[in-house]
Amino acid sequence: MTQIDFYTHAADKYQTACRLCAKALEQGRRVMVYTPDAQTTDQVVKLLWNTPAIGFIPHCRTADKLSPVTPIIVDHLAEPQAHDDILLNLCSEQPLFFSRFHRLIEIVGQDESDRIAARERFRFYRDRGYEIKSHDIGKKAG
Repeated sequence: MTQIDFYTHAADKYQTACRLCAKALEQGRRVMVYTPDAQTTDQVVKLLWNTPAIGFIPHCRTADKLSPVTPIIVDHLAEPQAHDDILLNLCSEQPLFFSRFHRLIEIVGQDESDRIAARERFRFYRDRGYEIKSHDIGKKAG
């Protein structure tokens, strides 16, 4: 069953996504960052070129011929999927294909509309029997 983690109170969802991708890469994991649209995909891709500040995280889009061997995939297109390790969801709704992955990461920002959408996703997963872990990353900033 897919392991689900909610990272709550993120000051910047996209920066948090990049930090989590860097951590996963250090651990030898692969991540698909699922975005809601092309504009968000472009924004995350640009951030990954500068994360960490003196390096970059190897990444590409789903359709890239290197996607089968690239550790981080960023796209708003769900198919085809190059791996089934970690899915990092940046969309307001749960991805229909999340259960194909070993782990799902949900990042919740600080604005109310994002928190409301996250609560709905949380209930969706919980009501289907998934165990969910929550991590309040807002506390770490203080």
